[in-house]
Amino acid sequence: MTAPSPTQRTVAPDDVARLIRASFGPTPGLADCGPLGGGGFATVWWARLDDGRRVVLKVAPTREARLLRYERGLCAAEDHYFRLVAARAPRVPVPPVLHHGVDPAYGEWLVTGLLPGRSLADLAADGADDGAARHDLGVALAALHEVTGDRFGYEGDRASGSTWSEAFAAMVEELLADAADWAVRPPVPPHRLRALVRRHEAALDVVRRPALLHFDLWDGNVLAAPAADGRLRLTGLVDGERYLYGDPLMDLVSPVLGRRAEDEADHPTLRGYRDAAPLHLDAAARRRLSLYRLHLYLLMTVEMPSRGMTPQTHPQRHAWLATVLDAELTALAG
Repeated sequence: MTAPSPTQRTVAPDDVARLIRASFGPTPGLADCGPLGGGGFATVWWARLDDGRRVVLKVAPTREARLLRYERGLCAAEDHYFRLVAARAPRVPVPPVLHHGVDPAYGEWLVTGLLPGRSLADLAADGADDGAARHDLGVALAALHEVTGDRFGYEGDRASGSTWSEAFAAMVEELLADAADWAVRPPVPPHRLRALVRRHEAALDVVRRPALLHFDLWDGNVLAAPAADGRLRLTGLVDGERYLYGDPLMDLVSPVLGRRAEDEADHPTLRGYRDAAPLHLDAAARRRLSLYRLHLYLLMTVEMPSRGMTPQTHPQRHAWLATVLDAELTALAG
């Protein structure tokens, strides 16, 4: 199987069998397996063990792979995130961690249980009514955000800070450094981006508690399945390796990717959140949401070459990102 992006390793059934043995010993063995698509960072396979269990195997990029700065140590981060959520926010459905493996020669991998359901991205393509599942997502996010960290930003040696404005500025600074490394031209000169973040420090520092965020809740990372009444309900939040601590509003950007959460009061995810926790979208909150969209779209732009994408190979993505970035820059400059 050809790796679809430079960060994704080529994995074959023999590799899956070897990593299953390294994770569990001689038993249970591997009965069947196959690749799972949808992501562009790690390589992910499903596997059925000969004791009947179904698991997910996620293989991290090689140590030699070129990554963005915030992507360092994501396999260990996902292991920590799933265990943390299971212990401190048990109402939030995440996969159980079965093994986190590190081999000096091979690298890192993670084995989790396979949750039921399909992604909202797949279900939407089939025209399914997913309103109840999206409402459940809002309720789950409110529960997740009750978990508080010791500092803002990422853990380890990645961008962080004692205040949210300090951490957010460090996160943007890392992306600008990545852009320089990969010869990606930001939509405006870096000094203007830094100035915009400084201009809105007061709005950022309204956030005083570092809440646990998933951050990557696009529809491909949200699972749902029919309940007894036939309605789709939330069954899992996956791919938690990009978690950080910060403003809960940051988790409302990816679920409405390309749109403005503050303009969609009746969106089922926002209704679910409001049913479980306070959600105030005042002027400062709207500025922060615009900053978070700016950060995400900048990230998506900067990561393109690391995923093997260029303006020539993916012109629609490049043009769309340029458009939405320009809209947020205009809003924040006003």
